[in-house]
Order: sequence, then C-alpha cells, then structure tokens
Amino acid sequence: MDLAYLPSPSTGVLHLGPLPLRAYAFCIILGVFVAVWLGNRRWVARGGEQGVIADVTIWAVPFGIAGGRLYHVITSYDAYFGDRGEPIRALYVWEGGLGIWGAIALGGVGAWIGCRRHRIPFPAYADAVAPGLALAQAIGRWGNWFNQELYGRPTTLPWGLEIDRAHRPSTMPDVATYHPAFLYESLWDICVAVLVLWAAHRFALGHGRTFALYVVAYTVGRFRTEYLRIDASHTFFGLRLNNWTSVVVFVGAIACLVVSARRHPGLDEVSRPKGEGGSQEANEPVLVVTVKTGAGDAR
Repeated sequence: MDLAYLPSPSTGVLHLGPLPLRAYAFCIILGVFVAVWLGNRRWVARGGEQGVIADVTIWAVPFGIAGGRLYHVITSYDAYFGDRGEPIRALYVWEGGLGIWGAIALGGVGAWIGCRRHRIPFPAYADAVAPGLALAQAIGRWGNWFNQELYGRPTTLPWGLEIDRAHRPSTMPDVATYHPAFLYESLWDICVAVLVLWAAHRFALGHGRTFALYVVAYTVGRFRTEYLRIDASHTFFGLRLNNWTSVVVFVGAIACLVVSARRHPGLDEVSRPKGEGGSQEANEPVLVVTVKTGAGDAR
C-alpha cells in the first residue's frame, strides 16, 4: 500500500459568498509581496529611495504574468488550440500554467520600462530583487500543490505526493503517489535565495551579476526537477523543451557573469543627493552612481 505523507488538498478554491479565492493566485500574490519587501530592503541599504522597488514592480508584474502565460500556451499549443482544445481556457490563468521563462523575459521588459520612468539603473534593480524572486518562486510553487500539478514520476517514498484520480496521468490511473516535484523546486528556490544573499554579502556583485547568479543557480535545479516530470511536453533529442531552455539560459547567464565582471568590476551603488540645487524640478530625482572595488560589502 502506498503511503503519502504529503496529501493533496481536496480543493484549491475557497468561496466567500459569490467570490472565489483561489490558492494559486494567493500564492503568487504572496510571493510578489515577499519579493518587493526583500528587494526594497536591499535597495534602501544600497542608498536607493524607499518605495522605488514597489513602483517599478507595478510595471514588472503584469508583464511577467502575461509573459508567463504566453510561454505556457505557446509550448502547450495543442492543449488549447488542438483538435480537442478549448481556446478560451488559454485565459484561465487561475488553473495554473505560468512559464517562468516567459515571466522573466516579459517581466524584465516591464521592469525596464519602470526603471526608465523612475530614472534608476535597470541592472541595479535586477540585483536588488534577485533573491526575492527566488523566494517568490518558492512560495508560488505551492500553488501547484493546490492545483495538483507539477508532480514527477511514481514513487513509494514516504514523502510521495498523493494525487487524486482526476489529476493523474491517463496512462497511470491506478498509481496514487508521485514525486512532489513542486516541493523539490520550492526547496531549491529557497537554497538559491540563501546562496544569492550570501554571495551578495561576500562579494561585490554589481551591474547585474547578482541577478545572473540567481539565474545560474535556478536553472541547475530546474533542469533536475524538469527531468522528473511526466506530464506532456515537447521533447528534442530525449530532453524536454524546458530542459533545453534551462541549458541555454544557464550558458547565457554564465556569459553575462563573465562579461560584467570584466567590464564593470565592483558594486554600483545608487544614491540620491540631498539639498543640492540645479535646474531639475523638485520631483525629478538626480542619480549618482559610485563604484566600490572592494569585496565584502554587507548589503
């Protein structure tokens, strides 16, 4: 008899009268709040203005959700636009299905627009929010638990995840327990956040290198988690599409680390001078960028 020490929730929706509260959406929102809170603390510690991270994130989040959904729909095209697909369900974000690669790509575009509007360096913003993004992903993965998705191969291990029959693979209707891939990735994301915080504390990781380190570390764990999954996916040369994406993004992030370290050594710190005159209007911030060349910055 298979024993699941991690049972799946019976429902992912709580109804308050006519208003449905979806656990998947709640996990995403909670993750965003944690990312903004931590990013703001790191930004202020580097001399940035209080509240700027939240202002930029207002641009990043809707772009990120749109990008994440687009990536999922494009890479799962048949499920929505195939012979048995329902195109309208491509809009049902609450049912799950946000591709992190699309979320980071379009979310980055939104963040870039926000940084331009608030006249702050985009790489510095990315460095500030990097560990918070990892924590946001760790929290968001629990939304997959409520939706009974993102599980791996069958297992009889004591931490196996019990999946209801309606959510099991059609080829394994009688197999009840599977690897909790969502949990593995959530725990890995927490480790990534700790690693990035430590590295930023120990070394002068400026000009986007903190963000690049987050991407490098995340893709390593994502490759392994993706390898465990058994849900339908496009495969090339024996590997799932997301495995190949992890490899490509990993190589790109390594290249960014190397190039940035050579061209922009040190830590870029953004500050706003006080009490200075000039021709700018009072509401227009002045940015001063200084460079620290030593390691061991504690922020």
